[in-house]
Amino acid sequence: MVELLENGGEGLNLPWEVRDGILNHRTAGSPHTLEGQVVRYCDKIAYINHDIDDAERAGILKETDIPEESRRMIGDTTRKRLNTLIHDVVRNSEGQDHIAMSEQMESAMHDLRAFMFRSVYHNPEAKSEEGKAIRMIQALYRYYNECPQELPEEYQALMENRGEPRERVVCDYIAGMTDLYSIRKYTELFVPQSWQV
Repeated sequence: MVELLENGGEGLNLPWEVRDGILNHRTAGSPHTLEGQVVRYCDKIAYINHDIDDAERAGILKETDIPEESRRMIGDTTRKRLNTLIHDVVRNSEGQDHIAMSEQMESAMHDLRAFMFRSVYHNPEAKSEEGKAIRMIQALYRYYNECPQELPEEYQALMENRGEPRERVVCDYIAGMTDLYSIRKYTELFVPQSWQV
């Protein structure tokens, strides 16, 4: 996206600091700038709370299912968890040359994340649609690989003008799809429309 896909194949003109933040925006990453470190913590905090909310709305999880120690340490509502985690980062980063969370809170968040893996991310009910999603992505990949002329013009230009391999371009196109857009494209390409009478 940064070096090739955006801006008609020219990529984005981003400074080193932004590229470093993007590159290190992962669990094992270690951004060099304070801004990158802030974003990394923000993402971790938002991710786990968003997933708890989603799991509760889907009926996979109730607030009381969250271990009592996690609820006591971090909070028993989304608002309390966000408040606790954010304030901990602010307190532990003030006057420092890096952004940090207290060891106690980092450990509590790690425990909450481990609970989410056990109860939600690997939950058979939550994973029940995964096989369908994999087959959908595979079908889209086969289709666009066999019919690259159906790709949007900017992706075709990457192959024709920049010499990018078709397989890579198809992967990039599919990777840029939202869940809803990929389902819509799959339906459009593979699900027969009812006959008009």
